[in-house]
Amino acid sequence: MSKNSRFGLLLVAMLLTMLFMVACGDAATTAPVATTAAAGATTAAGGAATTAAGTAGKKLKVALVTDIGRVDDKGYNQLSWEALQQGQKELGLDVKYIETKDQKDYSKNIKQFLDEKQDVIVTIGPLIADTTQEFAKSNPNTLFIGIDQFIAPDKQVPNYASVIFEEDKAGFLAGVLAAGMSQKGKVGAVLGPKSIPPLLYFGEGFKAGVGYMDTNYAKLVKAGKTEVTLTYHPDGSNAFTDPAWGSLQAQTLIQGGNDIIFAAAGGTGNGAVETAASQGIYVIGVDTDQYFTLPKAAPKMLSSATKRIQEGLVGMLKDAQAGKLKAGNNNGLVGLAPYHDTEAVIPAELKDVIKKVDAGLKDGSIPTTVKK
Repeated sequence: MSKNSRFGLLLVAMLLTMLFMVACGDAATTAPVATTAAAGATTAAGGAATTAAGTAGKKLKVALVTDIGRVDDKGYNQLSWEALQQGQKELGLDVKYIETKDQKDYSKNIKQFLDEKQDVIVTIGPLIADTTQEFAKSNPNTLFIGIDQFIAPDKQVPNYASVIFEEDKAGFLAGVLAAGMSQKGKVGAVLGPKSIPPLLYFGEGFKAGVGYMDTNYAKLVKAGKTEVTLTYHPDGSNAFTDPAWGSLQAQTLIQGGNDIIFAAAGGTGNGAVETAASQGIYVIGVDTDQYFTLPKAAPKMLSSATKRIQEGLVGMLKDAQAGKLKAGNNNGLVGLAPYHDTEAVIPAELKDVIKKVDAGLKDGSIPTTVKK
């Protein structure tokens, strides 16, 4: 073989080696990343597929589509926006939001953020769940995080995760507290639409908690037996933004002799809580510690049946930032908020019962019996 031929073969070999190395380098940057459960939440049974890589180490653009209502609603929307703001501070996220005025705007609002090439789109509440599911399926390169959106096993996709909560357990604890504090043996709840599972679970859990007290701690139930009235808002676009309706229901319950009122219906429920408290009735809030968000009602606020939405969402944003977001359903934490101003009026024995019930709900020894 001539010297020039040997040189030509050597040159070809070098070029092939370089091309192989480049190809291998490109493949490494697009390889999938293993996932873990979101911080602040635990993966539900039968966890889903994992999300694809593409967010690890990146400054994420995260956009929030609110449920119907304002971003300062002292409920889901506000807690979720505060989670994004926390993510901006702690993780350097680029965050923004859009307020939804009507259900027909869900698709338009999500599409606006897709057109803006947002990395993560957060949507709030069960009403927007189907729309979120559809967009997640057709936009696999965008991560979607839902708040209170149960994802059926046959509809799970790698880029859609949700924080869900066991509202029946939170409502159960509120029912135990209400039954133990009622002087007249009549307690009521003002709730959002019964057709929305989380609200149904809150109401049925509340009723079950009252029944548990009547059966197991009769000596702490002053009237011997407790009557429960659950009032659900009709379906409609104003279900969570109707404080006048909430106020009217609270007045009706008070006139009927109810001396403890629990409310779970966004701004609608806030109307019930503030009206009841203004008339000297003890109230129980929901979602967040409403002692701080409804200061007018604070003096009569026994507690709040809380969902730790902000903590759960921040954890998921951290996992998204690290490229480890777990797709599918993730259970967030629930419980009762501190008693604050009413600490002294709640008997120590009742507080001990609530602690025992909370522990029993967590370890499964006390079932709520709520059908799901």
